Amino acid sequence: MATPYDQKHTSIIALKGHNKEGMPQSLAYNYLHFITSTKHRQPFIQPDIQEKLYGYMSGICKNIESPVIQIGGMDDNIHLLTILSKKIMLIDFVEQVKKDSSKWMKLQGSQYSKFYWQGGYGMFSVNPREIDVVANYIRTQKEQHQKMKFQAEYREFLKRYQIPYDERYVWD
Repeated sequence: MATPYDQKHTSIIALKGHNKEGMPQSLAYNYLHFITSTKHRQPFIQPDIQEKLYGYMSGICKNIESPVIQIGGMDDNIHLLTILSKKIMLIDFVEQVKKDSSKWMKLQGSQYSKFYWQGGYGMFSVNPREIDVVANYIRTQKEQHQKMKFQAEYREFLKRYQIPYDERYVWD
């Protein structure tokens, strides 16, 4: 029979995560839909470089323990569905992906010497039950952009997620 001392001691051990009944790990699974555009929506991401860029960006994400589920876009924008690592802050994820991929693009030839991502970005949380829907949306960007251009599409995301914005500062 457990004594009050044993019960107290067991509780302390459980809080520290040292017994089978405790919770010894930190668990987080944050699905995110990252959207950004080239600066001034310049059409730099042509078919000849597109898959290489997607592969490089997927590698960046893998290196920061934020695996890509789906990546796609058009010649002037990119959509990335990822699981954000619990070890990295959101702003650090964005900075790493944009900075490293921008540097890489500039190394791909003189035609990319003026490549930059726009200053801003969109990052939207995704319900785990909607992963397939978002992945399909990203896969079908060409069809999506026949219906709606990037700026209109981006505004729709801002409205859907009820994010207040000032049109003067959304684009560069």
